[in-house]
Amino acid sequence: MWKRYCLVLRTSLLASLLLPVVLFAADAPPQIALWSKGAPGSEARKDEKEVNEPGRAANIHNPSITVYLPPKEKATGAAVVICPGGGHRYHAIDHEGYAVAQWLSERGIAGLVLKYRLARETNSTYKVDTHALADAQRAIRLVRSHAQEWNINPSAVGIIGFSAGGEIAALSATRPDVDLGNAPDEVDRQKSRPDFQALVYPAIPRDMDLTKETPPAFLVCGYNDRQNISEGLAELYLKFKRAGASAELHTYAGAGHGFGLRATNRSPAGAWPSRFEEWLSDRGFLQKP
Repeated sequence: MWKRYCLVLRTSLLASLLLPVVLFAADAPPQIALWSKGAPGSEARKDEKEVNEPGRAANIHNPSITVYLPPKEKATGAAVVICPGGGHRYHAIDHEGYAVAQWLSERGIAGLVLKYRLARETNSTYKVDTHALADAQRAIRLVRSHAQEWNINPSAVGIIGFSAGGEIAALSATRPDVDLGNAPDEVDRQKSRPDFQALVYPAIPRDMDLTKETPPAFLVCGYNDRQNISEGLAELYLKFKRAGASAELHTYAGAGHGFGLRATNRSPAGAWPSRFEEWLSDRGFLQKP
């Protein structure tokens, strides 16, 4: 797996540019800030250092995506923004972030790991359905703005979320897309709604407005997970069906919460990424751009 570090190059000259610029080691995936001058409402804190511990990232005030691109000759055109879980207190950045992006990129799918602002971190002033959601929407727009450069089909950009990240993914897929076609920022002119969503043992938003236009959903959980997730996801599947929206549900016996993607997970639940790839293919998202 690529080394997980980058140095954001900040100078007074570069800060005036429309898109963020990063400087990174040759073998490291680039980490790109979502907004060059800081996230709306967090501009004054954008230079605060992230807290990175083994498997965890926190203190996110300058949200970003870490970009894992497949080789051009292998690119399918699909891209997935990845929202790690962590109870909105931290990011479970390895098994629900980098490992997923690496796995996808090896199969021709661009993986973009999102570090969103954390609403339940100690003393946080952020809100899930305001700041974290805005980060996910901006990430999707940013990916589409790089579609040609990154060999991505702008109509095959989706989102996957784990646990708390699943809540953000679900919100991004069910909130109306705000048309910013005349925005001075070219990123904001892109659509913010994903073309598909994958919710892996997600925290399920209370109010999800489902219609037949809702992006298709790939749903995953463990049978032994908390009732509001294991049974809640089954109920959500039925809501998709009743609304005429497409959904596929996988419930793994013997699995609980937080299995993510780990090399050590040899249980049936560890095969969910392969089922996800099959689902993307069945839905027609793995076509050359």
